[in-house]
Amino acid sequence: MQAKAFDTNLFKRILKYTKPYKFRYFGVIFFAVSLSVFAALRPFLLEITVDKYIKTASKSGLLIYGIIMGISLLLETISQFYFVYWANWLGQDIIKDIRTKLFKHLLSFRMKYFDNAPVGQLVTRSVSDIEQIARIFSQGLFMIFSDLMKMFICIIVMFYMNWHLSMIVVIAIPILVYITRIFQRKMQVAFEEVRTQVANMNTFIQERVTGMKIVQLFNREEIEYEKFKEINNKHNNAWIKTIFYNSIFFPIADIISSITLGAIILYGGMQIVNGNPFTTVGQMISYTMFIGMLFNPLRQIADKFNEMQMGMISANRVFDILDSDSDVQHDGTKTASHFHGNIQFENVRFGYIDNEEVLKGINLKVNAGETIAIVGATGAGKSTIINLLNRFYEINSGAIYIDDENINDFQLESLRAQIAIVLQDVFLFADTIHNNITLNNPAITREDVIVAAKKIGIHKFIKSLPNGYDYDVKERGVMLSSGQRQLIAFLRAYMSNPSILILDEATSSIDTYSEELIQKATETITKGRTSIVIAHRLATIIKADKIIVMDKGQIVEEGTHQELVNKTEGYYKKLYDSQFATEVE
Repeated sequence: MQAKAFDTNLFKRILKYTKPYKFRYFGVIFFAVSLSVFAALRPFLLEITVDKYIKTASKSGLLIYGIIMGISLLLETISQFYFVYWANWLGQDIIKDIRTKLFKHLLSFRMKYFDNAPVGQLVTRSVSDIEQIARIFSQGLFMIFSDLMKMFICIIVMFYMNWHLSMIVVIAIPILVYITRIFQRKMQVAFEEVRTQVANMNTFIQERVTGMKIVQLFNREEIEYEKFKEINNKHNNAWIKTIFYNSIFFPIADIISSITLGAIILYGGMQIVNGNPFTTVGQMISYTMFIGMLFNPLRQIADKFNEMQMGMISANRVFDILDSDSDVQHDGTKTASHFHGNIQFENVRFGYIDNEEVLKGINLKVNAGETIAIVGATGAGKSTIINLLNRFYEINSGAIYIDDENINDFQLESLRAQIAIVLQDVFLFADTIHNNITLNNPAITREDVIVAAKKIGIHKFIKSLPNGYDYDVKERGVMLSSGQRQLIAFLRAYMSNPSILILDEATSSIDTYSEELIQKATETITKGRTSIVIAHRLATIIKADKIIVMDKGQIVEEGTHQELVNKTEGYYKKLYDSQFATEVE
């Protein structure tokens, strides 16, 4: 589908963001007008100076008009300064507001949105696309307005000075406007392609840098290199197309400008030679300045319009995300101050993809203070239960209750504040251990963290690291082992003092020493609170008050370890014999 040359509704929407900065907005317009007036005044004053005072050798008049021209130039310079400074300042404040709004909107999305949206693309929208919007104000809108005002005032002054010479210029302007219009349409399509290729490149690079270990482990360097070359070539070709259009337009614009200037000199010169009193030497000199002041802005308007189009395209991409309401999580009205911990799933059905159910009518009841373990093969739906309890995704049908209240009725922030999760793949920010534990919550002091770490038995481990609690774990916690990251995650969960604790395969791939620490931590933090454990280690499962056995999105068995292992043909018995019996041995 071909994009619009200029989307008026989109432009109006962008302008709404100027409302908090009305004074500065109208100030930029004022300085644009004054800049145009002072710019057009210079050739007019020059014509008077040449014809009235240089021609007549009037020193006093020449001095006075020289001073006037100097004052005019000074005022033009001041207007230029405030115009450029305030236009850029306004643009930066506007994108600050849009970026803040966009990030807040991203925080409200369900996990389903992030499953489908490439990270690199979202980064492009949040950074480079929003930066491009600022150019609507700094290089586009106000520059175009200023240039148009300058041209309008110049034409008025020119017709006042000499309408014969002015008609030559007026005849040439529509030709250049028509060519500019064609150029602008071609560039709009080309810039759309450029932004698409930039987003594709960002997505590709982000994924490959994140997964560099896999790329190198499976000797994919050459293959990924060839893929990047292909994407890079597409990006290069998109830019070359814009360069091609520029290479055609600007020489044509220069030719039209030169022909017009030549026609002015030829016609005006003939008038002076023939003794026509309506054309003077001063006017000829002034018109050579006016030609530049008319045609250069007209050439630049095309370029400025390109900047504006780039900003409009970027704004459209950003607004597409802001308008995505279908994936926004709807907040409840009730505040979950504290849970006793009774959890109930009633005939819950859910699928990550339409018409492909992962959970097929789950009925589950967990009593307050119980520790239940969920076991089953990969893909059975264990982790999905956890995702739904935290409302990372919305169920297709059925209901989930905590303390007899539907979780949809709770405010999301308060609901998740009462539920702590320790995932198998622990995510740590590129920050200190202390900040990764507290997540920069000012209410949690260093002393609180140390007391909690000692209580669950990992204080010595943290102190053994360089700089202890101030140890920088780098991006995604790469400076720590998987077991060490799990221990940090346990302490982080404990510090939130949750009513419900969830351990999602938290001990599935760690060393024996770390597991011993985690088992001790688990006993401490599960005490007195409802806990759900998804585990592959027998030691964790066997201590559970109840075991839930899942297969293909359904609960097939439940009971204590001893009850289930005594069922000779039971699913858990087979799982135990094949997976857990070796641990006993």
